[in-house]
Amino acid sequence: MPGPQIAFLFPGQGSQFVGMGHDLVQSTSLAREIYSQADEILGFSISKLSWEGPEEDLNDTINTQPALMVHSVAALRVFQDMFPHLEPALVAGHSMGQLSALVAAKALPFEQALRLVRTRGELMKAAGDHSPGGMAAILGLDIPTLEEICATASQGSQIVQVANDNCPGQVVISGARPALERALQLANEAGARRTVPLAVSIAAHSPLMSLSQSAFNQAVDSASLADPQVPIVGNVTAKPLASASEVRSDLQAQLTSRVRWTESVQHMLSAGTSKFMEIGSGTVLTGLLKRIERRASGIPLGTPADFARLATDL
Repeated sequence: MPGPQIAFLFPGQGSQFVGMGHDLVQSTSLAREIYSQADEILGFSISKLSWEGPEEDLNDTINTQPALMVHSVAALRVFQDMFPHLEPALVAGHSMGQLSALVAAKALPFEQALRLVRTRGELMKAAGDHSPGGMAAILGLDIPTLEEICATASQGSQIVQVANDNCPGQVVISGARPALERALQLANEAGARRTVPLAVSIAAHSPLMSLSQSAFNQAVDSASLADPQVPIVGNVTAKPLASASEVRSDLQAQLTSRVRWTESVQHMLSAGTSKFMEIGSGTVLTGLLKRIERRASGIPLGTPADFARLATDL
């Protein structure tokens, strides 16, 4: 009898914390090897920054993105060693987590993926420095209402748009600060349960990232992307990407486009996924999963205790 259909989920920014990955490295040589490789590839100690901080430096997008990928890939290698018979039917990553998913799908070698995610962080930071913006989480309003609010709040080059459709009732908007402030006021007037400006200086997944689009396109084009051995559910299409060209297009469009996470999870559920494994730091995606489908089963896998629990459950 076949086992449950599994999907791997890889977290994005917001899941990082000082100490991430350290206990996994202490317990297994496989994780230790990944961190050693990462330090050599990047030319600085991402391991020390991940484990010791300071938090301000870890939260800088140029460091956050590679740090999250390294933890995810270390956890992935541990999983593959412990449970070689458990293979995913689908993989997906939230925002920069999509690049971690590429490694899991064997569409891009770890070294190239890590260099690409570092470049992505650098380019996003540069775009943010040139065109400062902001982001905010809106709780309690649906997507059509927020799309209308963002359209009303956008004026000329001052644009705000839906950036992350995380789960029903939790949506992130992003854009130029004046437009963002207008959108927040309109959201409150429309009955939002809560509006939360995020502590970021960049407007990810918005037109303010356009300054870096050409350079990022070149970086993606120069990467040795292969057809994924496991379909990747794209952030922009919310559908499986089966070829290198499809992966490339979705990855490039993602820089200024909405992360359709709710639709991505709904697709995986409709395709027969019954277990989701969040591989890497934190439990953000497991929490969102429950809000998308209460009966869905999410399992975080980032610490030795997580792996021990899974081994016991199996």
